[in-house]
Amino acid sequence: MDTGFPEKHWYRLSALSLLLWPLSLLFRLVLVLRRLAYRSGALPVVRLPVPVIVVGNLVVGGTGKTPLVLWLASMLKKAGRKPGIVSRGYRGSAAAPLEVSAASPVDLVGDEPLLLARASGCPVWIGRDRATAALGLLAAHPECDVLLLDDGLQHYRLARDIEIAVEDERGAGNGFLLPAGPLREPVSRRVDAWVVNSAPAGTRRPAYRMDLRGDMFRRVAAPRESVPATQFAQKKLHAVAGIGNPRRFFDHLARLGLPTVNHAFPDHHAYSAGELDFGDCEVLLMTEKDAVKCEAFARSHWYALQVEAELAPAFFDFILAKLRASNSNAVRRPI
Repeated sequence: MDTGFPEKHWYRLSALSLLLWPLSLLFRLVLVLRRLAYRSGALPVVRLPVPVIVVGNLVVGGTGKTPLVLWLASMLKKAGRKPGIVSRGYRGSAAAPLEVSAASPVDLVGDEPLLLARASGCPVWIGRDRATAALGLLAAHPECDVLLLDDGLQHYRLARDIEIAVEDERGAGNGFLLPAGPLREPVSRRVDAWVVNSAPAGTRRPAYRMDLRGDMFRRVAAPRESVPATQFAQKKLHAVAGIGNPRRFFDHLARLGLPTVNHAFPDHHAYSAGELDFGDCEVLLMTEKDAVKCEAFARSHWYALQVEAELAPAFFDFILAKLRASNSNAVRRPI
C-alpha cells in the first residue's frame, strides 16, 4: 500500500521537490520569525518547576522517538527519579488536555500516548498545547520531578533543559525543508544530543546509537500471551506497519528469520478489520503501535512484536549530568 505521496519526493531529488523548493524558503522564513518571537519575549514561554527533556526529530514522521522515551522513563526511574510524560496526542480526538490511562480509547488519545501509558508506568498527559498539558500533569502528580516531552522539539512555548533529536538511516532525506523535503527545521539546528536509530552514526555530527531489540510477540487479542519468533516457523506470514519507517520493522522481522509478505500503511493509520484480511495468512505480525488500534477487532492469529531500545550507558550518564546542571540553573531556554 502507498504510504504517502510526499515521501516519494522527500527522500530524493525529484522534479516536484525542486519545484517546491521556493516554498521551502518561505517556510524557513516563518521558522526564523517564530523562533525570534519566542527568544525576544514577543511570544510567552512557559517555564516549569521541574526539568524538561524533549525527545523529537527534525523530519516529518517517525524515527523511533517512542522507544527512546520509554527507555529514558525506565532509566530515570531506576535512578530514583519520578518522570512524567507529555505528548500531543496526534490523531486523537481530545480537544482539551487530559490524562491517558491504559484503558483510554485510542481514538480519543492517539496510538503513541496509549502505548506510552501502558508501557512506561508513568503519568502520561496529552494536549495540543504541551505547556498546558504539562501543567495539568504536575498539578495531578506533584511527585513528578522530571518531564519527558514526546515529539516536542518544535514546541517552543515550553522551555526545556535537554533537547534530544532522533534520526534513522534515512537521515535528512533530500535536505530540503517542507514542503519540498521532510525537514521541519534546518539540519543546522543545535540540540544537546543526537540519537541514531538502528544505523551507524554518520560523519555529519557526533551521535549516540540506539538499537531496537526483541524477538517475542504478544497475541493482540490476549496481551498476556507471548511467544518467541521461533513459534512462527513454517507459517505463512504477513506483516503490517503503520509507522514512520515501515521498512525498519520489516527488516527486523527478516533478521529474526521470518519471511513475511509486507504491507506498509501510512503513519498512525486507523485500521479496519477488512483491510487486514489476507486470504493466505496464517499469522499476521504488527508493531505495538499498530496493535493498540486493532485490539477491538483482533483475531487470534494476530501478534505484535515487543521491542526495547538499547543505548550505551554513556548516553544516560550524559543525561544525568545535564539534569544535575539544570537543577542548579533556574533559567531554561525556550529553544
